[in-house]
Amino acid sequence: MKQYSEYEIDTLINDLTTAAEEAIEQAAAEAAKAAALASLERESRAIAESHQWRGKYETARKAGVKNAVITGVICFFVGAALSGGVIAIYGGR
Repeated sequence: MKQYSEYEIDTLINDLTTAAEEAIEQAAAEAAKAAALASLERESRAIAESHQWRGKYETARKAGVKNAVITGVICFFVGAALSGGVIAIYGGR
């Protein structure tokens, strides 16, 4: 069995420590990158959902305006017809 000198052991420990620190830094960088990518993915999904809801809102708003105009026109003509009928029945007295 070979006996290692104190210098060789210290050198081995320093090499292993340096390698471990580099591996830890690399793992931390990869974890940070993964977290950033996950955050971007969540944000892009939220933006896409926001655009989808905005499209639905715009469609519903346009349909609501159209329905309000149609209702107004119908009410106007019904009111005019009822007024004309009342005038015709009572002779404008």
